[in-house]
Amino acid sequence: MLLPNAWDAMSARLFVAAGFDALATTSGGVAWALGYADGEQTPWREVVEATRRIVRIAGVAVTADIEAGYGATASAVGDHVAEIIAAGVVGINLEDGLHATPPMRSVEDAASRIRAARAAADRAGIPIVINARCDLYFHGLGSDAERFAETVARCRAYVEAGADCVYPFGLRDPGIIAALVEALAVPVNITGRPGMPDSAALEQLGVARITVATAPALVAMSAIPHAGRGAARDGQLRRACRPAAPSRRAEALRFRRRRLKNINGVRRPGCDTAPAAAGGAGLPPLAARPPPREHQKTQ
Repeated sequence: MLLPNAWDAMSARLFVAAGFDALATTSGGVAWALGYADGEQTPWREVVEATRRIVRIAGVAVTADIEAGYGATASAVGDHVAEIIAAGVVGINLEDGLHATPPMRSVEDAASRIRAARAAADRAGIPIVINARCDLYFHGLGSDAERFAETVARCRAYVEAGADCVYPFGLRDPGIIAALVEALAVPVNITGRPGMPDSAALEQLGVARITVATAPALVAMSAIPHAGRGAARDGQLRRACRPAAPSRRAEALRFRRRRLKNINGVRRPGCDTAPAAAGGAGLPPLAARPPPREHQKTQ
């Protein structure tokens, strides 16, 4: 399963239009779009509301990156998981890394947060997918053998605590990925990056889920200076005002009110079928109609 990482309502809508019938969020992209740095610097209330908007406009299954849960204690993490479930998500990421020294939370502490998240989901009656992220490869801690063994031990502890999927963030080596999949025998999430095997090859290695983290947000960010450079330098508007998509396609992507499944009950948008890679359900009906003639003249 390949999940693109959205950061706002517009990116979510465009990923659905591209053919994805399930999305993830990116904590970095969400934070940057709201004017904050990554690393739980965004006020939690704003994270919840941004996620709620993504769920509302996407109309498909959404799993949320909530970093380490935005709580100093396992109990606080459980409260926040209940709130993000109420926003309409079907899954979450929880990571064991710290933005501090030492860079890793103890396995006991991380596991207690996962147990609290699972308990919150049980109370809500929503069987969310908990994707437990392990940051040992991201931080490059220990020797190769030590890092592998500790990742296996941590991931097993997280699954025992209630995680459904494990996420060795920063792991790129195909041989190690295959060995980890075999050692764990549980669903494994890998971050896709340029230079890594494609999704079909990763699936052959046994990878169950692929996400792309902040990469799409960074691609979008890099396009803005390109579009604005000419206008800022000499007033040329060709790059700044020419859309990448044909006008008819752009019109088809306009936001319109649509009837969604109940996101406050047990069912979630897109949950009547299993999430799939791009090319599945495609774009939900938009009841498109042409814009007013005066609007067409000003586009």
